[in-house]
Amino acid sequence: MFAATGAAMSRVQTPATISELRLAYQGAPETWPRPMLEPGAAFTEFGPLPPAPSPQDNPTTPEKVALGARLFEDPKLSRSGQIACASCHLQELGFADGLRTSFGHDRQRGPRNAPSVAVAAWMDSLFWDGRSKTLEAQSLHPLVDPLEMAGSLDAVRGQVAAEAAYGPLFAAAFGDPEVTMPRVAQALAAFQRSLKPASGRWRRFINGDRAALTDQQLRGLHLFRTKAGCANCHNGPLFTDQKFHNLGLHFYGRELEDLGRYQVTGRPEDVGAFRTPSLLGVRKTAPYMHNGLFSELDNVLRFYNAGGANPRPRPDQADDPLFPKTDPLLRRRDLTAEEREDVAAFLGTL
Repeated sequence: MFAATGAAMSRVQTPATISELRLAYQGAPETWPRPMLEPGAAFTEFGPLPPAPSPQDNPTTPEKVALGARLFEDPKLSRSGQIACASCHLQELGFADGLRTSFGHDRQRGPRNAPSVAVAAWMDSLFWDGRSKTLEAQSLHPLVDPLEMAGSLDAVRGQVAAEAAYGPLFAAAFGDPEVTMPRVAQALAAFQRSLKPASGRWRRFINGDRAALTDQQLRGLHLFRTKAGCANCHNGPLFTDQKFHNLGLHFYGRELEDLGRYQVTGRPEDVGAFRTPSLLGVRKTAPYMHNGLFSELDNVLRFYNAGGANPRPRPDQADDPLFPKTDPLLRRRDLTAEEREDVAAFLGTL
């Protein structure tokens, strides 16, 4: 019934008709045709999104979530009194902001695209460069970043403490009305752990409704796992391997240079590497990439279809030990226009 299609896909079964494709994806994910993976890929099988974690040192409660929601929307947490966390993470835009890169204090523009926080609860690290390991730590960064909310922790604590409405909310969440920055961070983290991507066809499909995807979307799923190569990095319930990859978009030694993960670790192999984003809700979170370079999903698909970017060092960079090398997981895929449309249709279900 199935045919192998080349050495790299020797373990991939390729259904010949849509009826065979539906049969191949009828069972549990572990019975589906094997994904097409490059050497070094870390693959976790697809599955339903598990319950959001509730850390032992900051258990999620309704009271804490309510306080965090209020803080998330409050511009008083910024130096200008005009920027809230929600300014860059809008629910109607998938908890992103729809901008190439975000504007912050005094209309300063940051260097990176605002990532969605809809699945932040499940991430192993936060920010494009993974600088924070917990939501509690992440929550305080934008408050003091001079390009974002540009405040100070003492000033934020004072502003919140001066707002009479917060006293009862802190008391309900923590047992007394005292305002501290660790409590602010815990409440903001608890609110973000209450978020999740909007329900769609994919959620119904992965939860057992195998008729939830159209023929085109199902073809896109199969391509995503096989010929398109997407599953090399976008896999598991979150559609991310939670690792860092260099796509060749670092602009090393040029005006728009961004060293990515290297700025956190100092390791040469991390120059130009950025965290793999989750694809859940991806239709709402354009533009894409760490710098918002691509405004449409088709731009992204064309980029990966070509094998990503592979910049070459200039003569003066020939002996530079830090010049980044594009991740070998990226290679030319030779998808047809119709196949790209199928993959895009599948991405629209997430």
